[in-house]
Amino acid sequence: MENTKELFSQSGIIITLVLLLIPIIVACFIFINRAKLMLKKLYFNYEKKRFSDKIKMMNAEEVKALEHRVQELSFELSDDELGSSREARDQKGIVDNVNQNSVIRFLDIKKKSQAPHEYNPETVKLIIWYISTATFWLVFGTSVGEYLGIKFTAPDIDHISWLSFGRLRPVHTNAVFWGWCSLAMLGLAYYVVPKVSNNQINSLRLGYATLLLVNGAIVLGSILLMAGINNSGGEYREYIWPVMVIFGTGIILSLYNFYRTVANRKTHEIYVSNWYIISAMMFLLVITVVAYIPNWQNGLGETIIQGYYMHQGVGMWFMLFNLGLMYYFLPQQLNKPIYSYSLGILAFWSQILFYTLIGTHHFIFSSIPWWLQTVAIVGSVGMVIPVVSGTTNFLLTFKGSWKKLTHSYTLPFYLIGIIFYFTGSLQGTAEAFRYTNLLWHFTDFTVAHSHLTMYGIITFMLWAFIYTILPRLTGNEPPQSIVGAHFWLAFLGLLFYTFPLMLGSTLKGLMWMESKPFIEGVAFMAPYWIWRAIGGSLMWISHLLFAYNVYRMAKTEIQFETPTNPVEILKVFNENQTEAIH
Repeated sequence: MENTKELFSQSGIIITLVLLLIPIIVACFIFINRAKLMLKKLYFNYEKKRFSDKIKMMNAEEVKALEHRVQELSFELSDDELGSSREARDQKGIVDNVNQNSVIRFLDIKKKSQAPHEYNPETVKLIIWYISTATFWLVFGTSVGEYLGIKFTAPDIDHISWLSFGRLRPVHTNAVFWGWCSLAMLGLAYYVVPKVSNNQINSLRLGYATLLLVNGAIVLGSILLMAGINNSGGEYREYIWPVMVIFGTGIILSLYNFYRTVANRKTHEIYVSNWYIISAMMFLLVITVVAYIPNWQNGLGETIIQGYYMHQGVGMWFMLFNLGLMYYFLPQQLNKPIYSYSLGILAFWSQILFYTLIGTHHFIFSSIPWWLQTVAIVGSVGMVIPVVSGTTNFLLTFKGSWKKLTHSYTLPFYLIGIIFYFTGSLQGTAEAFRYTNLLWHFTDFTVAHSHLTMYGIITFMLWAFIYTILPRLTGNEPPQSIVGAHFWLAFLGLLFYTFPLMLGSTLKGLMWMESKPFIEGVAFMAPYWIWRAIGGSLMWISHLLFAYNVYRMAKTEIQFETPTNPVEILKVFNENQTEAIH
């Protein structure tokens, strides 16, 4: 009871509760706007019924007065008061593309993507291959995750060694990490890097080589993990070293490709997006080499390296890379420059300074030296600087453009990604405090936190970027109703997944602090795991919808567009006449 009373007096708990309220408030704001539209429709129907009832109650005198007024209003001009009774014609060709839409819309029609623009068709094909294979790994990896979520509530669903939880769990995490996120980021970078360099990509062949190597590494790694062959190391480095050599070779090829593209740029400055993207690739190679060299992998050294590798993978590969993409796509989508270039540089260098220090905050109260634990906590607090500066930069870029949010099917993905960037990152800071770490670590709270960041930030941002660029490259818009369903299923699924786990894990941590038996905490989490499975199912369904949208955006087919312009119609007519003569 004493621990329970102290719970809400801890700064880490208070910060976390405030951060968790932010996405709920944003969701409520969006919901309230939708509800206001529904209320307006209900009010319209009410007014219509009230007016109809009033008409029915009219007496003869009121009807007579109205008829008299109608006669008075029936006066019309002769239409030739200005000196002509000729038919109005557009002899100068000024009026064009006049349309009339009389269809009653069930769903609000969102603004479509910007018109398709000319881009190297071979580069477009490469980008589509990256995004398509990334989407496959998203569906595959989360299908495995969905099965694992079911296993929490039905652990005896199978008795096959290849499908055991211990083997499938790393298959799930590595498939979405290296398959979905990494391939999607690389594919988008093959558009952004040459675009902001005002140059063509250095080599398409190197791009395809990376595509084959990365996909090959994930296929091989997944098969080996299911067969029980792994690195016997920590989280996210379960692939054996030959698999990671294949993966790393692919990254090296694309790093060289991007470096040469930037080096041959036709602009004076290197835009901030390229700073983030190329630095992220350099950091990935460094942390992977550090994590797999065995020289310091004994005892506490292995634990320290695990914390370093795990956190740098998230913060210096996925986060740094996605922020670079955001600095291009958000201004492009809003059709305005980023609010502050300086804030972007501040966020860049401060993230490099502080994020590289925080890996050990996963091992507070362990036998790791106390000073190293303290450095990790200080670095976690220092992460407030890049997170706040980056979030401020993005939200102020939205300034003056909030009205676009209502009429866009891509901007909600941007906004949720930015909000979770703020809340998820600072929640990690709060979790690094000693009391909250003692309470939450080694519970399902860390699972919830990892999904808030890798899903709420990285995945939502990637969806935003893909929905932005694919229609511009292919000219194919996704079905807007399915995009809306994808957004809400993914968002609500994430909330259903993470919030119950956070609540249950807090109570479970209190039980441990009160020296309750470990197995009591396991049994206690059962109902919260059901919510985890429900949320995961909603997220998984949203991925199937996203995969369908990618198919609709990426497919190429011969389409006939009916001419509407008189010039085009006459051209077709003359061609038909010519063919008839011959």
